[in-house]
Amino acid sequence: MGTLATIVLVHGIAQEQAAADTLEIQWLPGLAGGVRNHGDNELADRLWRNGLPGDISTRMAYYGNKFLAKGAQGTAVGDLDDEQLVLMEQLAEVWLANAAEHAGDQRDRATAQRLTAVPPPDARPQGVKAALRPALNALVRLRWFAPFGVGLAEKFVVRALSQVSRYFTDDEVREYAQQQVLAHVGPDTKLVIAHSLGSVVAYEALHRVDQEVTLLTMGSPLGLRTVIYDRLRPQPSTVPKSVGNWYNLVDRDDLVAAHLDLAPYFPPFPGSDVTPITEEPLDNGASPHDSTHYLTKAITGGIVSKALAG
Repeated sequence: MGTLATIVLVHGIAQEQAAADTLEIQWLPGLAGGVRNHGDNELADRLWRNGLPGDISTRMAYYGNKFLAKGAQGTAVGDLDDEQLVLMEQLAEVWLANAAEHAGDQRDRATAQRLTAVPPPDARPQGVKAALRPALNALVRLRWFAPFGVGLAEKFVVRALSQVSRYFTDDEVREYAQQQVLAHVGPDTKLVIAHSLGSVVAYEALHRVDQEVTLLTMGSPLGLRTVIYDRLRPQPSTVPKSVGNWYNLVDRDDLVAAHLDLAPYFPPFPGSDVTPITEEPLDNGASPHDSTHYLTKAITGGIVSKALAG
């Protein structure tokens, strides 16, 4: 049994070396900073002040440790089965296509456009392991994925792709992740904030909740057709019954999020009129997918203030 919280945080990809406590320490100052940038100093102090959390209960739903289990390191293609490799390849191709269309760095856009030319099926390498390499190798050549050098970029890309793939192909991982969210949601929960893959986890978990909450998604890939959207549960996809308001934040250069307005993909739950509201694109600078950069925006603070006032 987890500790119930007023605000539940849900992290994204590549957090397997972290813990709930370390991620809370990273997220809470950013969360308070966004509220302060919005102009609500009193609420900001109640969230975080002088290096300490305030009186509003905030908990991180942590599932990254599941990706450190034996045989599930997510760092080597050889660890994955054929189904997972196929999904990784599909996701890599989508990210590459997003870069070709949306990358803010003109060099990345040109590189992605050059590398998105897909050979006909009879000209491709045989076997899913071989088929994965062109898309993955193309991604790690983009500056977006390689701020610290190609070696680290490849590790990040493989971890990210494999963790998304494992979530959708391993029911044990999927259930574990959702249970970490459900363990913190209770009668006093008002807001769930979810980043990246965490938005998928939170979305599916909230279909199992009766308590009405506000959902804030940041850098969310929920609208990626075929790769993610068509694999969501339950189907057909709707706004979860428990969600009273859904706000979606996207940086214009966040390739993971795909720049999609989520409203066309998630109609209201039957009997409700709630649809996702995707705000105007943000500018997170050189780290467009960074969770802290999303949290510190004044628009984020306004959403948090409104949710807690309700």
